[in-house]
Amino acid sequence: MPARRKAAVVAALGITALALCAAPASAHGSMAGPVSRVSQCYAEGPESPRSAACKAAVAAGGTQGLYDWNGIRIGDAAGQHRRLIPDGRLCSADNEEFKGLDLARADWPATSVRSGSYTFRYRVTAPHKGTFKVYVTKPGYAPTKPLAWKDLDLGHPVATATDPVASGGFSTFSGRLPQRTGRQLLYAIWQRSDSPEAFYSCSDVTFGGGHDTGGGATAAPTASAPSDDQIEAGADKSTIEHHGHGGDDASTSAKPTTAVPAAPAGEPKAAGSSENLAETGASTGTSYLAVGGAAALALGSAALFLSVRRRAAGGRHGR
Repeated sequence: MPARRKAAVVAALGITALALCAAPASAHGSMAGPVSRVSQCYAEGPESPRSAACKAAVAAGGTQGLYDWNGIRIGDAAGQHRRLIPDGRLCSADNEEFKGLDLARADWPATSVRSGSYTFRYRVTAPHKGTFKVYVTKPGYAPTKPLAWKDLDLGHPVATATDPVASGGFSTFSGRLPQRTGRQLLYAIWQRSDSPEAFYSCSDVTFGGGHDTGGGATAAPTASAPSDDQIEAGADKSTIEHHGHGGDDASTSAKPTTAVPAAPAGEPKAAGSSENLAETGASTGTSYLAVGGAAALALGSAALFLSVRRRAAGGRHGR
C-alpha cells in the first residue's frame, strides 16, 4: 500500500475511534412482567392515577418520575448496590425523583403468581450487554414496613440471565419462584457489563392466585403494564432528550435520570440525553478521559499523515 494511502487509513481509524468513544449509549428499562411499581403508576396515568398507592406516590414525589419510568438507575453502580442504596430506598434506588415508589403500603397493585417456573419480561428501551438478577422477599415479609436489603433472599435469586435477546421491546428470560404465600415483592437489578450503570425495579406480587394484601386491608388492584401507545403518548413529558443520556451527575448515587430517546415506530423510547457521556455508567471524569484519549489518537493519526506526506514529497524531490 502506498505511504500516502497508509497514512490516510490510519488517520481515518483515529477519527473513527473518536466518534465511537464520543457517541452516547442508551440503555434503560423496567420490569414489565411482573409489572414494576413505576410502570404500573405510569400506565394508570401520571396526572390522575387510579389506585390509592399510585396517588400516594405522586403526592410524595410528583409526576415526573412516572414520565421517566425507565430511568431508575445508578450510573456508576458497578455491582455495589447494597453500598449505594440504603434500606428503605430500594425501589427508588435512592433517587429523590422516584421516592414515592418507596412508600411502605399493602395496597400496591400486584401481579398474581404461583410457585414454580416463571417467564420474566423486562421492557428495554435500548438493549445492552449485562446481567439481570431478580430476588424475592423472604417469608414473613411485611409490605407495611420499609423494604430493607435483609428482607430479600439475596443468596437465592429467582432468576439470573446474562445478555438475553431483546425482541419486540422486551428481554425475556426464565426463572423459578419459590414457595411463598400472600403478598411478596420481586426486586430486579439489571447490571450492565459494558458500563458500571445499573437499573432497578420493584414488582409487587401475590402468591396463590389471590390478592391478599398481607395486612387484612382491602385487596389491591391487579397490576398492568403500560401499552406502547401510552409510552409514546408520554414521551414529550420526559425530561430526557432523544438519542443518548441525560444528566452529568452519573458519579453520584442519587440521580435525576429521565426517560425516553427515539426508538422504532411502535416501540417505547429509551431514556437519555445527548449532552454528555455521564450516563453510560462511568463517572464524568472517566468519560472525558475517554473522549480525550480518542481525540489524542485522532490528532496523532493526523500528525502521522502529515509526516508521511512530507517524507513522500521529499522522496519525490530527491529523485
